[in-house]
Amino acid sequence: MAQTKSFQHPCKLQTKQKSKGTINKNDGEVVMLYADYNGSAPILDCVSQYLRDRLSEAKYSNPNATHQLGKNTLFKIEKSRRVLARTLGCRPHQITFNSGSSEGISHIFHSILERENHKKIIIISEIEHMAIVQACQFYQARGFKIMTIKTLPSGQVDLNHLAELLQQTSQQIALVSVIAANNETGVIQPYRTIGEQCQKHGALFFSDTTQYIGKTDFQFEQSHMDFAVCSSHKIGALIGSGFIISRKPELLQNFIFGGGQESGLRGGTQNYLAIETMEVAIEYFQQNIAQLNRVRELREKFEARLQQNFPKLHIIGKEAPRLASTTMLSYPGLAGHLVQAILDTQEIYVTTSSACSDGKA
Repeated sequence: MAQTKSFQHPCKLQTKQKSKGTINKNDGEVVMLYADYNGSAPILDCVSQYLRDRLSEAKYSNPNATHQLGKNTLFKIEKSRRVLARTLGCRPHQITFNSGSSEGISHIFHSILERENHKKIIIISEIEHMAIVQACQFYQARGFKIMTIKTLPSGQVDLNHLAELLQQTSQQIALVSVIAANNETGVIQPYRTIGEQCQKHGALFFSDTTQYIGKTDFQFEQSHMDFAVCSSHKIGALIGSGFIISRKPELLQNFIFGGGQESGLRGGTQNYLAIETMEVAIEYFQQNIAQLNRVRELREKFEARLQQNFPKLHIIGKEAPRLASTTMLSYPGLAGHLVQAILDTQEIYVTTSSACSDGKA
């Protein structure tokens, strides 16, 4: 069964670019279409310009140094923290900068599950990212029990089944983890309702918001989440940074030793250039958030035209709320990797699964 998905960043509607060194019979050039923004969004033009200007200053320093240059660098980090907090509906001290969502997930699991208590149950959905799955496997080998919420045909989790699991095991639940928006289907989960249910039973709720933040409006304070995560390269910023948002940062335990950076919660010199570009990218997204409606319209026209030409085509998650920027397609009898290879020859770049597992057998 072929599965391909395409993504278009809401702040950058033009995904077609000229490809050097190739010839098109009609107009003398081939148009390249990059449709794997969920894997990694290209750096935004405004971010590129910011980096050029920033590098031209030639002012580099350890942000934790006590001299003026270090203080200036730290000031830029804290400004980025304030901008991100304002845009994402949280408080600055609730943001902990790191290297991205994979580290954030490991950090959250470590912080909650390494504590001395009797709670040994982890509840997750069937559609979590591999980073969550592997974290669960790690702790399952250490005595934790993994319970899985059923998924409805729409691609959303079964809230009734979740309610049953919470009711049966509320005093033993260490953590509930349900992805906010699936990175392959784009299906958005009812995370606010999930969070409310978890709060009712005193269970901590973590939602992997890697594909959600920067692709639709997100307000942490209203999310009923205890933890959320973000990766810089998913929002058009410089790769190599990200952050955790924590309702109660004191629940985090440092597991990377260093010089006490990030209020002692994450050791190591901050990737200040990437952090600054996250500020630029998230502001640009917020300024252009109205374009999401246009992106959704284009996605619907794209899918309708495909179904008109290929009646057997199945659009996964069509009946559920989805990110405006994501579509996942399936065609019975066709192997996804063959479709991908054919599209590659036309300089149309799609993926058949999550980029973290796309190259695995």
